[in-house]
Amino acid sequence: MKAPGESRLSPLVHLVDDDDAVRTSLALLIGTVGLRVAGWADPQRFLAEFDRGSIGAIVLDVRMAGLSGIVLLERLLAEGVDQPVVMLTGHGTVDLCRRAFKSGAAEFLEKPVDDELLLETLQHSVRQHVRRRERVSVDRRARERYERLSEREREVLVLIVGGFTNKEIARALALSPRTVETHRANLFAKLGAESLAQVIRQYASLVEADASGARGP
Repeated sequence: MKAPGESRLSPLVHLVDDDDAVRTSLALLIGTVGLRVAGWADPQRFLAEFDRGSIGAIVLDVRMAGLSGIVLLERLLAEGVDQPVVMLTGHGTVDLCRRAFKSGAAEFLEKPVDDELLLETLQHSVRQHVRRRERVSVDRRARERYERLSEREREVLVLIVGGFTNKEIARALALSPRTVETHRANLFAKLGAESLAQVIRQYASLVEADASGARGP
C-alpha cells in the first residue's frame, strides 16, 4: 500500500502522442526503467488535466491533430510548467529543432527513436527536475524563515553576511555586544542555521536581493 502522496512523488512521464501504437510501445519501453507513464492521446485534454505538481518529464509528439507539439510546448512554458519536455518527430528539420529549443524543449529526438537514447534522455531529465524542485523547495523555506526576522535582526544579518564581527556590528548599530549576541542567537534559531557558513550559503542572496530592492532602480 502506498503512503499518502507517494504516487505524486514517484517520477511520472507524461506521454502525449495521438498515435495509439506509438504511445503503447513507448509506454512499455519507458516502464522498463521503473518510470511511471501517463499516456495522453488528446493534447488539449492533457493541457487541461495533467498534474502540474508531479515530478518527472513530458514527451510530446511534434505533429498531432488539433494542437501541434510545438504549440503545446509554447503554452506549457507560458504557464510556467517546469517539467522538462522532450520533443519527438518523424519530420525533423533544422528550423523545427531551433524553434523547439527556443520554446524551451529539453531535447529534440527524431523517430524512429533510439531506445537507449530516449531512456537516457528521460532519466537525465527526471534527475534534473528532481534537483530543480528540491532547490525551489529549499529557496521557499529559506524565504519563509527569513520573513520571520524582525527589522533589527535583519540589520544584524546584513552585517553578519558582510563579514562584520559582533563588536563591529555593535558599533555600527549603536548596540551593546551582548545585545548583538542575543540578536545573532535569535536570528540563527529563526533561520534554522547551525553555523555561519550555513547562514551565508542559504541567506546571502536574500540579503542582497532585499538590499537591492531597498535601494531601488
